[in-house]
Amino acid sequence: MSKISETQQQQYNEYVSSVTPTHNTLLNMCKAFLVGGIICLIGQCVIHYCRSLDLSKDIAGSWASLTLIFLSALLTGLNLFPAIAKFGGAGALVPITGFANSISAPAIEFQKEGQVFGIGCKIFTIAGPVILYGLATSSGLGLIYYILTKIGVV
Repeated sequence: MSKISETQQQQYNEYVSSVTPTHNTLLNMCKAFLVGGIICLIGQCVIHYCRSLDLSKDIAGSWASLTLIFLSALLTGLNLFPAIAKFGGAGALVPITGFANSISAPAIEFQKEGQVFGIGCKIFTIAGPVILYGLATSSGLGLIYYILTKIGVV
């Protein structure tokens, strides 16, 4: 009986080894660096262009954010962003582009269910917790800062 279970265990281990994907960590880090760097380069180019138009630093930063959000949503709509994210991994999920993708993807996926029950209900399925906890944390920290300011600590 133990001979059979050892054989089965060996077969199972061989099966697991055959289906487990192997990862090249250094290559994945290089891809993430490349893709994230390209995204940041696009944002920096937008900032430099806006600054050449004599826009303030804050306005130029806002235009860069809007441009990256727009491009991320557009690439998601054209079904190109998933391929970029698969290649670049975490590099493609730089906070602003990853967040725009997480909002756009469910909206596109569930549009066939209608404006209210499709897009309206499903658009925040991925990004909803991020928004919820982000707002709750920032509100709590703002309250703590306000109290510390009132008592003279800050």
